[in-house]
Amino acid sequence: MGQFTHRAPESLGPLVGKVKEYQVETIVDTLCTNMLSDKEQLRDISSIGLKTVISELPPASTGSTMTANVCKKITAQLTGAIGKQEDVSVQLEALDILSDMLSRLGGTLYSFHSSILNCLLPQLTSPRLAVRKRAIIALGHLVLTCSGNIFSELTEHLLAELKKNESTSTTRTYIQCVAGISRQAGHRIGEHLEKIIPLIVQYCNVEDDELREYCFQAFESFVRRCPKEIDPHIPNVMGLCLKYITFDPNYNYDNEEEEEEEMMETENGEDEEQESDDEYSDDDDISWKVRRSAAKCLEAIVSSRHDLLQDFYKTLSPVLISRFKEREENVKADIFSAYISLLKQTLPIQSWLHASDASGKDDVPLTMLQNQVPKIVKALHKQLKEKSIKSRQGCFSLLTELANVLPGCLADHIPALVPGIVFSLADKSSSSNMRIDTLSFLHVLLCNHQPEVFHPHIKSLLPPVVTCIGDPFYKITSEALLVTQQLVKVIRPLDRSCTFDAKPYVKDLFAGTLKRLKAADIDQEVKERAISCMGQIIYNLGDHLSTDLQLTLKIFLERLKNEITRLTTVKALTLIASSPLKIDLRPILGEGFPILASFLRKNQRALKLSTLTALDILVKNYSDSLKPAMIESVLTEVPVLITENDMHVSQVATMFLTTLAKVYPSCISKISGSVLAEIFQLVHSPLLQGGALNAIIDFFQALVLTKTATMGYSELMKQLTAPIYSSGSAGASVTLHKQAYYSVAKCVAALSSACPKEAPAMVNQFIQDVKNPKSSSAVKVLAFLSLAEMGRTTNLSAQRELKTVILEAFTSPSEEVKSAASYALGNISVGNLKEYLPFMLKEIGSQPKRQYLLLHSLKEVISSSPADGLKPYVEDIWALLFKHCECTEEGTRNVVAECLGKLTLVNPSELLPRLKKQLSSGSPHARSTVVTAIKFTIADQPQPIDALLKGCIGDFLKTLQDPDLNVRRVALAMFNSAAHNKPSLIRDLLNAVLPSLYNETKVRKELIREVEMGPFKHTVDDGLDVRKAAFECMYTLLESCLDRLDIYEYLNHVEDGLKDHYDIRMLTFIMLARLSTLCPNAVLQRLERLIEPLRATCSTKVKAGSVKQEFEKQDELKRSAMRAVAALLTIPEVEKSPVMAEFSSQIRSNPEMASLFESIQKDSASLPTSEAMDMS
Repeated sequence: MGQFTHRAPESLGPLVGKVKEYQVETIVDTLCTNMLSDKEQLRDISSIGLKTVISELPPASTGSTMTANVCKKITAQLTGAIGKQEDVSVQLEALDILSDMLSRLGGTLYSFHSSILNCLLPQLTSPRLAVRKRAIIALGHLVLTCSGNIFSELTEHLLAELKKNESTSTTRTYIQCVAGISRQAGHRIGEHLEKIIPLIVQYCNVEDDELREYCFQAFESFVRRCPKEIDPHIPNVMGLCLKYITFDPNYNYDNEEEEEEEMMETENGEDEEQESDDEYSDDDDISWKVRRSAAKCLEAIVSSRHDLLQDFYKTLSPVLISRFKEREENVKADIFSAYISLLKQTLPIQSWLHASDASGKDDVPLTMLQNQVPKIVKALHKQLKEKSIKSRQGCFSLLTELANVLPGCLADHIPALVPGIVFSLADKSSSSNMRIDTLSFLHVLLCNHQPEVFHPHIKSLLPPVVTCIGDPFYKITSEALLVTQQLVKVIRPLDRSCTFDAKPYVKDLFAGTLKRLKAADIDQEVKERAISCMGQIIYNLGDHLSTDLQLTLKIFLERLKNEITRLTTVKALTLIASSPLKIDLRPILGEGFPILASFLRKNQRALKLSTLTALDILVKNYSDSLKPAMIESVLTEVPVLITENDMHVSQVATMFLTTLAKVYPSCISKISGSVLAEIFQLVHSPLLQGGALNAIIDFFQALVLTKTATMGYSELMKQLTAPIYSSGSAGASVTLHKQAYYSVAKCVAALSSACPKEAPAMVNQFIQDVKNPKSSSAVKVLAFLSLAEMGRTTNLSAQRELKTVILEAFTSPSEEVKSAASYALGNISVGNLKEYLPFMLKEIGSQPKRQYLLLHSLKEVISSSPADGLKPYVEDIWALLFKHCECTEEGTRNVVAECLGKLTLVNPSELLPRLKKQLSSGSPHARSTVVTAIKFTIADQPQPIDALLKGCIGDFLKTLQDPDLNVRRVALAMFNSAAHNKPSLIRDLLNAVLPSLYNETKVRKELIREVEMGPFKHTVDDGLDVRKAAFECMYTLLESCLDRLDIYEYLNHVEDGLKDHYDIRMLTFIMLARLSTLCPNAVLQRLERLIEPLRATCSTKVKAGSVKQEFEKQDELKRSAMRAVAALLTIPEVEKSPVMAEFSSQIRSNPEMASLFESIQKDSASLPTSEAMDMS
């Protein structure tokens, strides 16, 4: 019977889905009645049954009425049972089931919320603590879905009771309840914090440890859940935490400092402890709970308030360090954890965004930390030898983080740390995890410090590490091999002179690693790390291995043949081949080279790339040991690798060919045809640029120098330019992309610089091509671009007719020819400023018609010339540009602005103030030109102008308030560029700038006008571009200055944008998606207001007679909105919000929205995780 009764309730689950609704209601009725029965067994079974039924009910969103009816039935019974029950266990079960129901189906019970609240509140004063605890849990689930009125009623009740303070016991419960609510629905309790916090602060001072513990737990949940509202109280809360983290009234730490020096740690006064046992027992002491909750609260503050770092190092860090001696293990773990959080917050942000801040105030916390390192080590190094494994692990985690944050900071403390490291590795009682943690700390330590500091300690460090390589547990072996690989670099660094003698240690290192390298029946990770480690040993110590070397290389050959280990082995061989010790690889090259060649055929990209790198280094360093046949076996595999489908592999393959052309010119002739065909194909591809293009240019230069007959200068030239020359003739189908012309021109110039004798004839040919009236515009474009590339590096002034040819081309009917000629003039001038620059300036002054093209040429000169060369002409150019900065043509103004900005970089201290003066110009055109010029002085690399810019960019940003709309728009573009490329310029100005930025996000009625187009009226919003620019700035600030934004103020404007014009909505949807990952809590607090516009967009219908574009536009909008919804759904705990739950059920029940949502889900699954939008 007993067994049957246990199985029975489980079978109710599947039943619910099968039977009719009224039958489920009957089942539930019976269960509820039985739950109140006197028989314990019947009660237990019924309550399990009810829980099963609840978990199987279809969610409300499916629209099933059964769920609602069943829930109402159960709720009515449960609230009754909770209210009048004398038997505690029934009460507990009923509370449990109610919690279950509220958490899963809270929204369905809407009509009961008020009666549930009235039933739960009295339970908070129940004589049984277990009942109170479950009532708090149930209230936590209730606040997620209840209405604002009910929430207020609950908060008012709690506040009133907290003020009354009838007994400490009930006050504890009410504080726990506040904390529970804040944890579940922090975004709702925010507005009541002002009243709550003073009460809790007051209770911190009551002599009751449990009460204090609950106070700190409440603070912690406020810090994590209501960051904005808690802000004014942070100093106060922090003060309390720091006071109580040292609160240990029954223990005297005072005299330890002096004793430590005299007494041995082992006999730490054990006699004293026995005496004190009689007076006071440790079991009554719960002050540790207060310390622990204070530590956790501090951790919450530290991890959420990056902006207070300096204060933390001033006040908090010393107190935490002084508490590393904490006697309770659990508390100590939390203190370590809080300190590790502080270190993580201090990690310098390794990215170009903040590179230029490096000298700024981000250093201050690091310097403060540096000064506290000796104190940290002093507090920890003794603990590294304690019995307690938990506290040793804590020490190592903290030290690991410290070494990562401040590389090199432990250099002076190595002697203090080594004994502890050795102890944890060798100690028999150490657990596996303890050893792994110790090894991983040692690895970080070795990586982040200079080799010399370890040399005195190698003797004691090495043996335990080698022992760990032989450990039976694979994770320890794997970690030990990683450490050994680093140790090898330390005992004999090859990049500096070093007096340390590594010889005595080679034997042990080698033997330990070899044993693992030989083993076949071993974990994959250990295999790979043994290969890498042995590679490092041969690289650094190969000259000490004598006969062992050949045996080891033979093993490498075996590993090369195995699919699982081949990639790691290729990398290890690459390392060995590049060793300055000139390791003898001849015994394995004969067999190894063909294996490597075969890897180029494999379908594994990483393997191809690593193999090409390995072959490259082998050809460079071992050319005399390779036979032509070996090289040819590789060469046949190369042509297939050169393809526009994978530019990176093409680049590495081309670099390998270049090496071959230099080392084995004779081999190249055998492969010319097939490889060259692929390379020319790539040169003519629109995708070629950057690294791959440079690799091809190097290859051509190396190739032409091999003096191979079939690949001389003229032959290569012919093949390079053939598609362009043939495109003029009839029936030519090849039309090249614009990018291809630039690539060909660069190759032409590179070949000409490699064969200077051939160049003049080539230049002549290009000039003739341009003069020839029969030449197609494609030929002319190529000729000008090639002249440009050649002229940039060589002086073409011998060509007398060049100037006239270029100026004539300025009147060509073809836009492409014009712009190529303008590009040519600029670049040829770079090669000979003295001759061409005065000529160009004179032309700009006298030829208003050609001005735009000539200014483009000038832009090329300024961008590409070295500053020294330009200095003599700066004044003339400046004067000329200033004449044109009020031009009505926006295109011309933009070129003038770019010229001004780039010219300013030549002599910033002189020219920047002149730009600043121009801000007061009466002409809005002039102001907008100057502001745009500043945009061109900002680059993402550090440069001399930065410090000057930082001083005056504020003045330029004042144009965000300019009366002229266009000036405000270009000011926003400039601000966006600064925020994107060099945030350090504007971070400290945000308080002043943000109000003007936010001001530009508003729709201006006075800028909207009606235009009549025939019978239709059409509204035009002149303010749209400015708003768009403002929202783009807001997006950029998310990436670079998030810590300086008041995110709630920011969200207000995002919210307005969600209801704006199509373009703005598209932008704000993307912002919303980004915000859901960056600051989920803030978004949760605003969910109700953000969901409405999303819902409106997703459910709009396009008018039936609309044009196709209108449908497409709405479709794109809906997709974008749905992406934002999908992002919101990734926020933890979002599904508890009633608006979100309702909206997602609406999506599921509407076929159109559901299918859209599914397709978004599929897209995001296939995309890489960060979908950053580049607005630069």
